[in-house]
Amino acid sequence: MADHRKALQALYGAPLAAFVAERKRLAAELRAAGDDEGAKELAQRRRPTASAWAVNQLYWHAREAFDDLLATAGRLRKGDLEATRAHRDALAELRKRAAAMLDEAGHAATSATLQRVTGTLSDIAASGDLDPDEPGALSADREPPGFDAFVPSTSADRPRRAVPAARAGRPDASERARLAAARSEERARKQAEAKAREAERHRLRTALRDAEAEVRERERELSRRQKEIRAAEESVENARKVVRAVERELAALDES
Repeated sequence: MADHRKALQALYGAPLAAFVAERKRLAAELRAAGDDEGAKELAQRRRPTASAWAVNQLYWHAREAFDDLLATAGRLRKGDLEATRAHRDALAELRKRAAAMLDEAGHAATSATLQRVTGTLSDIAASGDLDPDEPGALSADREPPGFDAFVPSTSADRPRRAVPAARAGRPDASERARLAAARSEERARKQAEAKAREAERHRLRTALRDAEAEVRERERELSRRQKEIRAAEESVENARKVVRAVERELAALDES
């Protein structure tokens, strides 16, 4: 593989546990192909956090849902309130898929990890792209955006209209859109966290049952071994008795 972009995709699409080995292998391939600069850049890539790794996997393996998140965020930035539910659903879907990917890869899909995944996704959605990172190559988590993340992009260019006295102190449409989006996102986050906690609880209960069954099996095996040891000890003692009896008989013959 001599293409730097393909090497980058292979590196960040690989299992997290294999990141260091893949980085070394892919850098060596680039160097052998004459791309010393690309090899050096790749060799300096940091191993991502588990949550950043999950976001990368969403980009590579759940692109349709990932693109839906960006599309709904774009509509919200334009002041389209009807996109609020779709944006919330897209974020919840990606969170659910991230939990499954983490679990399948052997990483704990804890609420803290999934909250970092959600925060990174929210920041990407608010900015509209993955800059300054290359797509699917995040190494670190991002901070979630503030309430002004979905301000319509053309609002700064439009003159403000006078606000009637009766409406003084009331939020305008763009502010309501931001607040509605924030509330929806918070609800989605809490729902996803509750589901993640329940999934983790189920996993731990299953692990506990398996561990208890293993203990019972080992105890039964230990009991069998102990019986075998006692039987072997009795056999040894009986054999010693036979030896002593024969020795006595030989001694008696020698004396006579």
